[in-house]
Amino acid sequence: MTQLDDIYHTYFKDVFLYVYSLSGDQHIAEDITSETFMKALTSLDSFKGNSDIRVWLCQIAKNSYYSYLRKKKSFVDLESVPEPASGDNVEQEIATSEASVKVHEMIQNLKEPYNKVFTLRLFGELSFKQIGKLFGKSDNWACVTYHRAREKVKARMGDYR
Repeated sequence: MTQLDDIYHTYFKDVFLYVYSLSGDQHIAEDITSETFMKALTSLDSFKGNSDIRVWLCQIAKNSYYSYLRKKKSFVDLESVPEPASGDNVEQEIATSEASVKVHEMIQNLKEPYNKVFTLRLFGELSFKQIGKLFGKSDNWACVTYHRAREKVKARMGDYR
């Protein structure tokens, strides 16, 4: 396998889930994810290794998604109607929920930067340091923002029980 094949197989799911969390649309997420790996292929030589490759790919994906939005001039406004869930571990509920699309929609409707930080931490499995670097902030800022987002998600999930 080539280097790009390894990267693709290792990070495809992370990039897809990240773009899906931004767009809330599976088809858009698939298109942007494909575009991300095509762009990564053409610029792999320029990757300096100053950050985790997952962070680099998510940055390409984010830029590609924003370019897509600028071209389309439309934002998808999704309803936030999650299925009831139980328990205290919000991460476990999201991972095992049959209504994960509804949960993704609820997360998408969190205000900035909570939705992105929560998604990068939970689905992208990025460290607080990596998230902070993406936003040009400290790892402490990323940690605090994630925990605030987590509390908001818990509260919203509680509203639908």
